[in-house]
Amino acid sequence: MTLHLDRERLLAAHRTIRSDLLAERLPQGYWVGRLSSSPLATATAISALVLAEQGGTSCGLPAYTPGKKLENSADELYRGDLSELIVHSLHWLAEQQNEDGGWGDTDRSTSNLATTMLVEAAFHLTGVPAKYKNLLERAEQYVESQGGVPALKRHCEGDRTLVVPVLMNYALADLLPWRKVPALPFELACLPQVWRRRLKLPMMNYALPALLAIGLARFHQAPPRNPLTRWLRAAARGRSMALIQALQPTSGGFLEATPLTSFVVMSLASAGLIDHPIVRHGVEFLLTSVRADGSWPIETNLATWNTSLALAALNWNFEPESRDVGKQPSAEAEAALDWLLSCQHGESHTWTGTAPGGWAWTNLSGGIPNADDTAAALLALAAWQRRWPNQRTMEVKRAARIGACWLLELENHDGGWPTYRRGGGRSPYDRSSADVTAHVLRALGAWRELLSVETANVPLAWRIGQALDQGVQYLKRQQQPDGSWLSLWFGNQLHPQQANPVYGTAQVLVMCRELGLGHTEMAQRGVIWLTKVQLAGGGWGAVGGRAAGKKPRVDALGVWEMAASVEETALAIEALLPFGSADEIVAAALQQGVSWLTDAVLEGRHEEPAPLGFYFAKIWYYERLYPQIFAARALASASRAVHGASAAVGVAR
Repeated sequence: MTLHLDRERLLAAHRTIRSDLLAERLPQGYWVGRLSSSPLATATAISALVLAEQGGTSCGLPAYTPGKKLENSADELYRGDLSELIVHSLHWLAEQQNEDGGWGDTDRSTSNLATTMLVEAAFHLTGVPAKYKNLLERAEQYVESQGGVPALKRHCEGDRTLVVPVLMNYALADLLPWRKVPALPFELACLPQVWRRRLKLPMMNYALPALLAIGLARFHQAPPRNPLTRWLRAAARGRSMALIQALQPTSGGFLEATPLTSFVVMSLASAGLIDHPIVRHGVEFLLTSVRADGSWPIETNLATWNTSLALAALNWNFEPESRDVGKQPSAEAEAALDWLLSCQHGESHTWTGTAPGGWAWTNLSGGIPNADDTAAALLALAAWQRRWPNQRTMEVKRAARIGACWLLELENHDGGWPTYRRGGGRSPYDRSSADVTAHVLRALGAWRELLSVETANVPLAWRIGQALDQGVQYLKRQQQPDGSWLSLWFGNQLHPQQANPVYGTAQVLVMCRELGLGHTEMAQRGVIWLTKVQLAGGGWGAVGGRAAGKKPRVDALGVWEMAASVEETALAIEALLPFGSADEIVAAALQQGVSWLTDAVLEGRHEEPAPLGFYFAKIWYYERLYPQIFAARALASASRAVHGASAAVGVAR
């Protein structure tokens, strides 16, 4: 069955989205994007700066002018007055309070307990809540209505990486006795890394610097009553501080993350270590990353991830749609390639112990190589290799070969891929996930063909083939009874479990198409599920749900008006397109979906990103480039389908 789409509107939408995406590119050839400002990040930064200033011996922190870039000098940072920045940031936080009295992780998020408690602590620490009428009273009522500290612990399901920092911040604001903050066994950090990994210690994960610092603060504020434990932890303080310092990147920001850095700063400041270089560098990071409106993002940027996705979506074409680059890559494409290759890590990483060869989400010093970002970079390089097979072939293939081997070494015993390191530890980022595994399989499948490993490198061919088979078997086991797959790194706050099966299922179906698995039972079940959950208006997202506190985005029935998102709709379209020409039900869904997406782009709704991203510990964010990147990819695929350039895959019902 042929798709009946309005070609002119489709092409106009594609030109619009391409133009907007290209306009976001920096002159150096890459994309930085813009993460949402975060009430959670802003609250933690305020608490950290207040505690650093109060406990300092260096005459306070610098004077601040909104919008002015501070000098990157530690000496300058400890002179002047912090009050103007704090008031500015508190005013921004006050404006973000939802009608229910709580705060969400973004300005488009529903309220949640952890963020509200952190904001409440920040206002208590500053001592100026009276300027904002009923703000703290409403916040306290929200926290109480949600169940307070016990509910926070239940929500985090035993994961200490968020609950302990929240409780510590609460204690610093005198809202909780220190004895109720869990005493973390930071002395275990003195064990060799290989022992920590084998023991699968719950605190030895991405949040290690913060958890060590919190453990030190808890020990300082409320030492253990057991004399042996007290002696052990006192003896481990120096080693723990040395480990935190070794993990701190040159930027001063742990993982380039505002909350993680803030928790380290406030913990050590409360332990009397205000003048330690760790604190000074952390404060420097916070003061140089604040935005003009007084807010902080959850993370500095996702530049490498955004660039990899954008390059693949654009197929390295930086020219107008009516022209082709030809046999030679443009100067812009060359610059982008140079930048992407420069982001490949050439040394083993201190945190994870993984070998050289992976990519992180950012080019900044705080990034950690991981499977998802490495797969994205390899797919971008594969697009280059297919477009210009005779241009810079040796260096592109060398980087791809090293990256593919890096991914192979990361595979877990269950056949899937974790995010950061293998082993199936207690952290969800050490366990395999469907979305990361599908992404990795796409990258390995692409480079198995492009490297011609079957004849050029038989051992590598065998390793890739075995990994592909094991990965597919893992995905079969992970498929939900209804035919969907869940994702780790993206969620939907309207979903009953805040999961995002649309993203997870779309990722797996794209992998099935690229590896020739479209006729398999698991792919067929995934297609049927994805067509069934299409929303009435033609888009994809979460079905219904109340959005407490966000009245402007809720209709008369209490349902979010933007239940369908550009991001999820674009992903679903791309996943279903290979099946639309051979199945009437899929074709009908695609016609509605492409029409919805076309209208959304032409009406400018792609400029309104949805809070779908999951950060560590399920903290929400949105990224301005996501709707542009995903829509550019989907509309390009739809345009090719209209012109008969895509192969059809049938669906058995």
